[in-house]
Amino acid sequence: MSQTEIEPVEMSLPQRLASAGVGSATPYDKCLALANNLWWSWQPEVINLFRDLDPIRWRQLDHNPIALLAEFTPERLEMRAAELVLYSRINYAYRRLKEYLSNIQTWGSTHAGVLGSKPVAYFSAEFGMHESAPIYSGGLGVLSGDHVKTASDLGLPFVAVGLFYDQGYFKQHLDHEGYQQQEYLDTKVENLPMSPAIGLDGQPVHVTIETRTGQLVAKVWLMRVGRVHLYLLDSDVDGNSPEDRELTSRLYGGDHRTRIRQELVLGVGGVRALKALGITPGVFHLNEGHSSFATLEAIRDMMESDGLSFDEALRDIAQHTVFTTHTPVPAGHDRFDAGLIEEHLGPLRDRLGISLDQLMGLGRVEPHNGGETFCMTVLALKLSRRANAVSSLHGHVSRRMWAHLWPWRVEEEIPIGHITNGVHVPSWLAWQMQQLYDRNFPVDWFKRMYEADAWQGIHHVDPGELWETHYALKNLLLSFVRRRVSRQCRRRGESDEVVEAARNMLDPHVLTIGFARRFATYKRADLILSDLDRLSDLVNDSQRPIQMIFAGKAHPADEPGKQLVKKIANLRHDPRFAGRVAFIEDYDINVCRHMVQGVDVWLNNPRRPLEASGTSGQKVVLNGGLNLSVLDGWWAEAYDGNNGFAIGKGTSHVSDEVNDRRDGADLYRLLEDQVIPLYYDHDIDGLPRHWIKMMMNSIASLAWRFSAHRMVIDYVRSAYLPAAGGLSCDMDR
Repeated sequence: MSQTEIEPVEMSLPQRLASAGVGSATPYDKCLALANNLWWSWQPEVINLFRDLDPIRWRQLDHNPIALLAEFTPERLEMRAAELVLYSRINYAYRRLKEYLSNIQTWGSTHAGVLGSKPVAYFSAEFGMHESAPIYSGGLGVLSGDHVKTASDLGLPFVAVGLFYDQGYFKQHLDHEGYQQQEYLDTKVENLPMSPAIGLDGQPVHVTIETRTGQLVAKVWLMRVGRVHLYLLDSDVDGNSPEDRELTSRLYGGDHRTRIRQELVLGVGGVRALKALGITPGVFHLNEGHSSFATLEAIRDMMESDGLSFDEALRDIAQHTVFTTHTPVPAGHDRFDAGLIEEHLGPLRDRLGISLDQLMGLGRVEPHNGGETFCMTVLALKLSRRANAVSSLHGHVSRRMWAHLWPWRVEEEIPIGHITNGVHVPSWLAWQMQQLYDRNFPVDWFKRMYEADAWQGIHHVDPGELWETHYALKNLLLSFVRRRVSRQCRRRGESDEVVEAARNMLDPHVLTIGFARRFATYKRADLILSDLDRLSDLVNDSQRPIQMIFAGKAHPADEPGKQLVKKIANLRHDPRFAGRVAFIEDYDINVCRHMVQGVDVWLNNPRRPLEASGTSGQKVVLNGGLNLSVLDGWWAEAYDGNNGFAIGKGTSHVSDEVNDRRDGADLYRLLEDQVIPLYYDHDIDGLPRHWIKMMMNSIASLAWRFSAHRMVIDYVRSAYLPAAGGLSCDMDR
């Protein structure tokens, strides 16, 4: 089925406008059309257009253009557009969107033709597209969002399937003691770029999933992400029990029963939704094991449609299934007991014509081991013919972890390859840096961002201009931190003196280190705090001080992670660190964007090899920041000695205590002997020439390699085309 054939029957406002001439729609209608396609979220000129309509409300509304436009009447927007001379900018942005959507001469049309009749269906439990659409928690969701946006830019025949969480993940606030508090807020559907998905019958799509204890019903929303349609299933519908209506309310909440029911809706419900929409995928891409039930539903549909046996349909669906694993720790994979499996998959099992033992065997490493639970990752590995980890090192870890699934093979021949993660350059590259690149790179560099040659112009950029641009972004970050921290202080009812101090914290002339990620203990957010006296000496050095910005959430059930948050946040009460160490609450895409665009150094120090890939440091590269990281995940294949700093030697001690002590000592040594001296080594013009040279080396050697454009092209060539019946190309090992 071609990309054009998967449009809903009933055209929405953006579609109607897209088919109209530029001059036949009002400025308000054009702005609304822009707001209803998330394409705007990676277009700086469109973002600036919305911001200029009302800068204060834009910030207060989490950069949500639909919520912003809801506060305008068409007449008021006309007046504002006239006042600010916005008409030409609105017309230009609207015309660019139309041209983008109608362009058929894309990379995908040239290099992925077979997918035109067999689109990729990409399943993920979360999608991080933009902070205004809070249906993500962290790295997995942001990676999914970058994958979808890149598929759109490349023009791939591609649809995505997820769940709509009307309360999303949680909002994080710290109390007076620095302890994390969680708050769940209802998201207003009317403020999101979503509309009901319309099926072949011209009606909004609803899917029904049978369980042993009753039916689950879900409605389907459509969110437009450039050229890609993202379908989100929502269980808050009439006919469901009160418990089931709240099933998709929260991301990663609830117990095992909640989790399996969510995954049933995502996998089984997702495949049924695509069928109701008239979409027949040529490739099923399961992004992590949460959506593995999709394979069982696809097998059932093939059996009933084509009269195949279970084994025949399994072989066929497995051939068309791609599985990406992100979790390097056995405990991180979802597992369910036989009772939960039978309750929720019993009716589907009946239609598959297999016994409970056979079904459980599909999710067990040892099929006949009655004591083993059902693992979603095992199901995905067994029912896919192309599986990959998300970095080279993670590939080695995954092959070792799952080697017992193929006991007749040596570890090197375990069929799990790797495609290293990348980031969507237009989403994370600061507008100021893009302008700098536009002036110095080849004219078409933005269309070739996955090619090394496109980035080599960085070596010809004037060092002073690069440093000035970075310094401007750093000032924007520090202004953002001051606003957020002072607001945090006001919310806690702290004194005017404390609020005023927050408004003046941090110094743009000081080496600024950023650390932001999920506060799981293995990520060791407190490694740099292992010697507070030594850290105090670094922070308070009269000639070469440092300062630090932290952000991140701990899972609501992760008490050790919450204690880490508290430990770091309460450094503000220690006079040695007051004004030089900041913790930003409620880490999200917006906070991440500010941090990766403005820090001098990005710190990442997980226990090796527990970081599957990591992408935050890749975002930093685009904007001239340098990585200071353990040789784990992507950094293990990125560091070359001249493009950043490496903690340790790429080895791990069997003892966590010894490992932490050793890495902590090496971190301090690097800061004292390399990072700080290099940063403060200024020439007669006040420029840190050697530091700037390392910035250039980082951009030239890493930006193209770790772009999502390179990543998705790798998926097309190594996974999607072979799965769809095109030319085969093995994944790199």
